[in-house]
Amino acid sequence: MNIFDEYNHKRRTPEDAVRTIRSGDWVEYSMGHGIPPALDHALAARKDELNDVKIRGMLALRPLEIVKADPKGESFTYMSWHFGGIERRLHDAGSCFYNPLLYRRKPLHYRAMLEVDVVMVAVTPMDKHGYFNFSLHNSATRAMIEKATTVIVEVNEKLPVVLGGREESVHISEVDFVVEGDNLDLPELPRLQATEVDKEVARLIVEQIVDGSTIQLGIGAMPDAVGRMICESDLKDLGMHTEMLTDAYMDLYLAGKLTNRRKNVDQGKGVFTFSVGTKALYDWADRNPGLASYPVNYTNDPDVMALNDNLITINNCVEVDLFGQVNAESSGLRQISGTGGQLDFCTGAYLSRGGKGFICLSSTYTDKKTGEFFSRIVPTLSDGSAVTDPRSQTPYLVTEYGIANLIGRSTWERAERIINIAHPRFREGLIREAEKMKIWRRSCEK
Repeated sequence: MNIFDEYNHKRRTPEDAVRTIRSGDWVEYSMGHGIPPALDHALAARKDELNDVKIRGMLALRPLEIVKADPKGESFTYMSWHFGGIERRLHDAGSCFYNPLLYRRKPLHYRAMLEVDVVMVAVTPMDKHGYFNFSLHNSATRAMIEKATTVIVEVNEKLPVVLGGREESVHISEVDFVVEGDNLDLPELPRLQATEVDKEVARLIVEQIVDGSTIQLGIGAMPDAVGRMICESDLKDLGMHTEMLTDAYMDLYLAGKLTNRRKNVDQGKGVFTFSVGTKALYDWADRNPGLASYPVNYTNDPDVMALNDNLITINNCVEVDLFGQVNAESSGLRQISGTGGQLDFCTGAYLSRGGKGFICLSSTYTDKKTGEFFSRIVPTLSDGSAVTDPRSQTPYLVTEYGIANLIGRSTWERAERIINIAHPRFREGLIREAEKMKIWRRSCEK
């Protein structure tokens, strides 16, 4: 049987394909653009036939039909490895659970630990060699497929073909059922408008970057502002090794800043594991030989990224305490996002020759309901807050008031340096708290 006959033999309607799912099964939805909408809709329609179906996904970009059909989780239990806005709201409503994850380890979790009955994933159309491309969601997709008993792919002609790297595709011989989806347009992530604080933080970081640096940008307005500011700078011959491909990298390429020529590994290639952004970014990624998608256990491996000299990593956080503990994922007990790869990129930057890892935050925030003004630098993290980066591995902290290098510093040195980049209104109060915590040296300037 040739590959095209095999394709036709395995082709099913969404309704027929999901009949393979039984009560009690573990089902994988992949992540982001890999979450298959037609199969999700078909599975939701089986709500009254099934119970205890456990579904893992990540960074949903469309409303999930299985949750809309079963918000109380009577038939389907949805779990996410990393929240976007949709999952955050579902979690607030009690319709989604969080899976704590150091993102780099996700492929190993599947290969070594997790049970997978059915994996359902959106892919590009099959090519002439029999391969379906994972497009914008390499991540841990290959590991899920290797572990699954049943593999169902949903074809979406709108997905760009993204070159590898490795583990960027699946062959028709490894697939059990092929569903031809509705070819929906891809959800886009609008770019956030940078504030004056974002721009000041970006300015401080850009001053630390040298020609030939390899850049990792996290999600959010501050990292995006760094990218925009680099475009206006004199920097040149920059490289890309990142978890998430964002529009900022396309800007850097179009401005002539991103060449990847001076990287020590994957020279000439911008490396990433998944992407969410604008349609222009998806078009740029399509069959672009200057980009390479890899599984997350490669992109987020500190030892791999550190092979590049002058690795600069830039990520956001929610709050920081006077010990240097960083919370980048929760507001007290409320889960906002996830650990992701922040800790790994901090570690990789430290191991890189000339590298620096920056954790960014505005010094304050305003409560939207009360209008009250609060410091993001606090004596100790709020009750229930996650520690994304432990104090033993926190690198450079940046607010609009400066940069604090915490590497190798004692508790009193950390307190002093962190308070120096807090909003002036809160510094005296933070000093008093540091004194109570016995981490303020008497000779420190007040």
